[in-house]
Amino acid sequence: MAKVAFLGLGVMGFPMARHLAAAGHEVTVYNRTAAKAEAWVAAHGGAAAATPALAARGQDVVFACVGNDDDLRAVTLGADGAFAEMAPGAVFVDHTTASADVARELQAAAAERGFGFVDAPVSGGQAGAENGVLTVMCGGEQADYDKVEPVIAAFARACRLLGPSGSGQLAKMMNQICIAGVVQGLAEALHFGKRSGLDVEAVIEVISKGAAQSWQMENRYKTMNAGSFEFGFAVDWMRKDLGICLDEARSNGAKLPVTALVDQFYADVQAMGGKRWDTSSLIARLEK
Repeated sequence: MAKVAFLGLGVMGFPMARHLAAAGHEVTVYNRTAAKAEAWVAAHGGAAAATPALAARGQDVVFACVGNDDDLRAVTLGADGAFAEMAPGAVFVDHTTASADVARELQAAAAERGFGFVDAPVSGGQAGAENGVLTVMCGGEQADYDKVEPVIAAFARACRLLGPSGSGQLAKMMNQICIAGVVQGLAEALHFGKRSGLDVEAVIEVISKGAAQSWQMENRYKTMNAGSFEFGFAVDWMRKDLGICLDEARSNGAKLPVTALVDQFYADVQAMGGKRWDTSSLIARLEK
């Protein structure tokens, strides 16, 4: 068992930290809104800290799951940041979906201070976090990864080191690129089926057993067919993620024509008032 801190108790971080406590780890939490940290402690025990630095003091592993690059810098750097209090030999694990550049920046800053840094974005959404079955894509040094993998196991069903610092974030970009194309294809297929007068549920029951099968089809076709999107991974978050993908592609020369197009389709959904709708809401712009 380890002494750990968890910074950021949003829809992902709150249950991830819960799984750490349930596994027997000693957990200290920090959240920008202190009331949420106090609510977590009331429900799951452990302790709440007033700053990331105080949360990180004396911990073996410090986890973070925040919004973006700037949020990540805010909880790591400066007098109140976690890096100010982390001890040599400890490891910072970042579950934020952020840029590969910030991962490399913070890994270098951690190395200067004598502790490790692993970028470890996750896939599986809120349901995966609640059920402790996230997929974790990691970048960093093998020795640092080896220290934290048994702890990450509290909320993961798959976890792998994929290369040096930044590799986890690059892998998450691949994940989001795949999802964007699959959801758009599913949206178009459902829209086509409705316009053709088919029994969409009957068709999906058949084709989901063949080559068209996907997680999105299995888990989202019913709500897409019903026009229900008030749940899940928000369009605003997906646009943030696809923006990271497109920025990286401009740097490495990759061509992402479908990703760029789907990003604009999500902009249309935002304009329709769907900023907080689930990403499966791509079908709404076809049926408006």
